[in-house]
Amino acid sequence: MTYGFLQKAFITSVMVGIICGVIGSFIILRGMALMGDAISHAVLPGVAISYMLGINYFYGAVVTGVLTALGIGVISQNSRVKNDSSIGLVFSAMFALGIILITEAKSATDLTQILFGNVISVRSSDMWLTLIVGSIVILAVILFYKELLVSSFDETMAAAYGLKTRLIHYGIMVLLTLVTVASLQTVGVILVVSMLITPASTAYLLTNRLSTMIVLASVFGALSSIIGLYFSFVHNLPSGPVIALATTAIFTVAFIFSPKQGVLWRMIKGNKKKAAIG
Repeated sequence: MTYGFLQKAFITSVMVGIICGVIGSFIILRGMALMGDAISHAVLPGVAISYMLGINYFYGAVVTGVLTALGIGVISQNSRVKNDSSIGLVFSAMFALGIILITEAKSATDLTQILFGNVISVRSSDMWLTLIVGSIVILAVILFYKELLVSSFDETMAAAYGLKTRLIHYGIMVLLTLVTVASLQTVGVILVVSMLITPASTAYLLTNRLSTMIVLASVFGALSSIIGLYFSFVHNLPSGPVIALATTAIFTVAFIFSPKQGVLWRMIKGNKKKAAIG
């Protein structure tokens, strides 16, 4: 931690883990895991175009991410095509476009880092961008926590209460896009979905309260980022795959040993019931 670049990498990776855990909790509860995957892949054309124009990839990625979310909504709401099909249709087209644009782009090394992540090469601008996005996401969740809570568990009841469920949905899409773009340098386009889904899924195994789930998911996300940062630096590996494996390892431990949902404890309880019956 005496190295300046490692300090920036540490701060950035921890913040990415936290905000992915926060927004990932809502993605899990709302059954939108596939949407997270779609947004993470659909920002690729924006990243490539930004490199071609010589501007920060943040702007192009946010624009294409938001357009993807809107496009999916328009198709699913104005045709017989169901939501999951419209997601696959739009994100595959955007990802294919991104690959073509990458082929035309000259900065192949930088684009490879965006695909797979390289937290060691985080710049000061990337760190501040992540901190700003993280502050926006956390502030939005705090201000609209009740609305997000009700709409995530029962959208029909939320509409009956007068909440604008469609506006809330697209608001989450915008936050998801911001989090995805902020995570590109750390885990990359390909693996950002692991940070969105796996820590939140781990927390979901351990609690039934949304507030507790958000906190646990943030902790697991940050812990995975720290573990991934350490091993990627020590063994000279791309940060994205290592962080993704760290999130999976933590999920596996929870999946086996969780007090209520763990496989081991369910086996023990099942054996006790059989013994009592016998």
